[in-house]
Amino acid sequence: MYRIYLSVCLIVILASTGCDPKAPPDVSVGTKFRVVTTIGMITDIAKNVGGDRVEVVGLMGPGVDPHLYKASAGDVQKLNSANLIFYNGLHLESKMGDILAKMSGDTKTVAVTGAVDQSLLLTPPEFEGQYDPHLWFDVTLWMKAVGKVRDVLSEFDSDSTVMYWSNAERYLAKLAELHQYVKSQAERVPPQQRVLVTAHDAFNYFGKAYGFEVRGLQGISTATEAGIADVQELATFIAERRIPAIFVESSVSSRSLEAVRAAVKSKGFDVKIGGELFSDAMGNDGTPEGTYIGMVRHNIDTIVSALTGESGIRTSSTAEN
Repeated sequence: MYRIYLSVCLIVILASTGCDPKAPPDVSVGTKFRVVTTIGMITDIAKNVGGDRVEVVGLMGPGVDPHLYKASAGDVQKLNSANLIFYNGLHLESKMGDILAKMSGDTKTVAVTGAVDQSLLLTPPEFEGQYDPHLWFDVTLWMKAVGKVRDVLSEFDSDSTVMYWSNAERYLAKLAELHQYVKSQAERVPPQQRVLVTAHDAFNYFGKAYGFEVRGLQGISTATEAGIADVQELATFIAERRIPAIFVESSVSSRSLEAVRAAVKSKGFDVKIGGELFSDAMGNDGTPEGTYIGMVRHNIDTIVSALTGESGIRTSSTAEN
């Protein structure tokens, strides 16, 4: 039924535009062109690299779970009006697969994760050969996505290539500093305490890059439901390892982790909720966490503070974007 709905949306939009294929975009100097993105982390790349040359429209805002997100009729209209479309890929936007495939016929549609060598991608056994899509938690891998956006914009609008490369170089320098910041903060946590327990397995790239053991109640996709056995197994792990804190996520219901906390307490150990992490979505616009850099800094500061019991870890530079 959803595929039928998408097809009807496309037919209506094409009819309203005279059923013509998308006209060649006007990319003359001084004229903005439209870039549509899926998740906020890609929106942030497009804004930083595209600068004043592009109008960036993000589909998924704060608190939105991309694993479960379905395109609305309004989204289809936004996609149809785009000159370029950037999405994550690796089945992150799985319920938008059909609509993105349809759009690629008329509009250049690019998966930013295509810039990453497959040898660097994680393939969790429970995902049966598919790749973990949450690359942005390893800042060095996400820097490759920045290069992909830069190259695509430069190819599309060659007159502005110098600007795109300059913007990208500036942004990549900030990301290199961010990577070093996350590493230095992670080192504040003794190795035996570097255990990150969250609602779903979004942080595997983070764990590999920065030396954390990662446990998620749900699988890679939040479409996977956690059962009673999963809750009990995780609770036993937490109690036996005496893990001081677990973390909820902004785009995932906290109910399942509250159940884990109760199960841990029944085993004679009290684990606290260490704070809220941003996993599949960034924070609100206009806040530090509404940028990729601010989101990553918030996460590592929250994790380190909860696992070490230290306070005052966050710095004013969190506002950098």
